[in-house]
Amino acid sequence: MMEYKGYIGKVVIDDEAGVLYGEVVNVRDVITFEGKSVDEVQKAFRASVDDYLDFCAQRNESPEKPFSGKFVIRLPAELHRKAYVQAKLADKSLNGWVTDVLQSVLQKQ
Repeated sequence: MMEYKGYIGKVVIDDEAGVLYGEVVNVRDVITFEGKSVDEVQKAFRASVDDYLDFCAQRNESPEKPFSGKFVIRLPAELHRKAYVQAKLADKSLNGWVTDVLQSVLQKQ
């Protein structure tokens, strides 16, 4: 994983072609890159992000932001109820409780 200007790139090795290739994974727009070495793929990643941002600027469009901060999730009704009850018992909003739970789990990784 690589990060540049808030964009996250995932790299895969293609043994047959002898290249490293990747894509930006935290936007819906397609941003790809490749190289024959780690250094090359890192430079290509940064160049692809910069090209994407320049392209958007030339078209007077806002580039897609990696994350909006909104997270919509569908849950089974019973799980929703249990989460809501836990949030109320913790004296938090459901949003605040879910945020705390996610932060707790992700900090352990």
